[in-house]
Amino acid sequence: MKVRDAIAEILRREGIQTLFGYPVNHALESAAEIGIRPIIVRQERTGLHMADAMSRLSSGRSPGVFAMQLGPGTENAFGGIAQAYSESVPILVLPMGYARAEAHVDPNFYASRSMRDITKSAEPLTSAAQLPAVFRRAFSRLRNGRGGPVLVEIPNDMWNDEVPEPLDYRPVLATLYGPDPDAVAAAAALLRTARRPVIYAGQGVHYAGAWDELRTLAERLSIPVCTSLEGKSAFDETHPLALGSGGAAIPRTVRHFLDESDVILGLGCSFTATAFGVAMPAGKRVIHATLDPAHVNKDVEAEIALVGDAQLTLQALLAALNGVQTPDPAPVHAEIAKVREDWLAEWMPKLTLDEAPLSPYRVLWDLQQTVDVARTIITHDAGSPRDQLSPFWRSTVPLSYIGWGKSTQLGYGLGLAMGAKLAHPDRLCINVWGDAAIGFTGMDFETAVRERIPILSILLNNFSMAMELPIMPVSTERYRSTDISGDYAAFARALGGHGERVTEPSEIVPAIRRGIAATEAGQPALIEFITAKEIARSRYHAKTGA
Repeated sequence: MKVRDAIAEILRREGIQTLFGYPVNHALESAAEIGIRPIIVRQERTGLHMADAMSRLSSGRSPGVFAMQLGPGTENAFGGIAQAYSESVPILVLPMGYARAEAHVDPNFYASRSMRDITKSAEPLTSAAQLPAVFRRAFSRLRNGRGGPVLVEIPNDMWNDEVPEPLDYRPVLATLYGPDPDAVAAAAALLRTARRPVIYAGQGVHYAGAWDELRTLAERLSIPVCTSLEGKSAFDETHPLALGSGGAAIPRTVRHFLDESDVILGLGCSFTATAFGVAMPAGKRVIHATLDPAHVNKDVEAEIALVGDAQLTLQALLAALNGVQTPDPAPVHAEIAKVREDWLAEWMPKLTLDEAPLSPYRVLWDLQQTVDVARTIITHDAGSPRDQLSPFWRSTVPLSYIGWGKSTQLGYGLGLAMGAKLAHPDRLCINVWGDAAIGFTGMDFETAVRERIPILSILLNNFSMAMELPIMPVSTERYRSTDISGDYAAFARALGGHGERVTEPSEIVPAIRRGIAATEAGQPALIEFITAKEIARSRYHAKTGA
């Protein structure tokens, strides 16, 4: 059996049904021959983003796989791998490498050396006989511990080398580990006596499938719950204990309850300090429940650490709290409702603004009122779309919102939406992006058309990029180099998709409905909304609430 065929067979045995890639990579050809569907993208980064979504929406149980060609193809993939690393997403990356005699010769790009800092592991294949062992290590790292990309580089002179038969490879085992029982007892005691505890849940809850246990703990002790962007949808955001999710923009409920808390339980999160996440207030007693011990005390000082799988951790906590009387939830329910009501009252003028150019908040508010939220998977792009969508969108079921933000690549959302649609063809899958983001990955809308992946793209076009730049006085020339243009609805139609441009508030909902109908008929749709240059964000600083 040749190396190329052995790799495909190992993928098949590990349950991989789709292989994303950019030609030429011989693993793609061999995988297609045994029934693994190849998805060919227009640029490497988008393929990695699609694999990323496949991993997330399977809770890591079926990691996405991406294969690319050597040299520039592998270099082009760098950003997508770095994004997955920052978001702890398990992806198997299979770059071709230069022939072994050339691999270490400068300036040839040697992926297994150059990508070590953005992967969980990066290993070159050096012998056909060692192929089963190399892939056994790779899949073990993908299926165990904290997620992250794992890279196996295949030198270009090895594809036709013979692997000993029969192929000595069986699917790898996946392990779980739980927290120290003494730490569990201490955490339970602290939560019992806390006056104003808050749960901050991250994507570890998704990977553990610990959604029911999270809700049970919150209800057992009447604890308000907020999530990171990666953890968004881990807790029903219409639940009376839900505070919403936090990123660069957050609902006031998140900031209010974190700042007023005495104990914070960080669950399945890293507490990584980032410009695109929630700042934790100082002076709180912190219980940090995380899968990775390296995250304990990394950015936030922990009084108690619970190291292990989020579901096992929650099950242990619930057992330790067995028999504890549930506090009356009515006061905390009422406080959450009041803070949310006051916050929404301030934002409702923008959420319902009946003017043109359109308010992006009005577009996204109408979108949420139009779709079946429980049957929708949505993701945002970087910058304005992220900050305008995430505070106000209320997810109701797990894995219905693909949130991200530790690294912020423009154009990321398109690949995530396509990967989501492949994972869940029965769902409406939406990416919300801006006119800057489409400039990075827009050509891969053609991939959605060619591969018959009927997603709905909501494009907020304000003919400007870099809204973070300060608005200059009227007497001063603004940054004209950031003013961009394009008719992206016509672009979508030219690529074979459904495309509409919307300029009037009365047309927002009808256009969304037509876009949904197009996706139901199997056609990708792009609805371009001409919006105002909106700079207001729902942002609050730790402690001050300013």
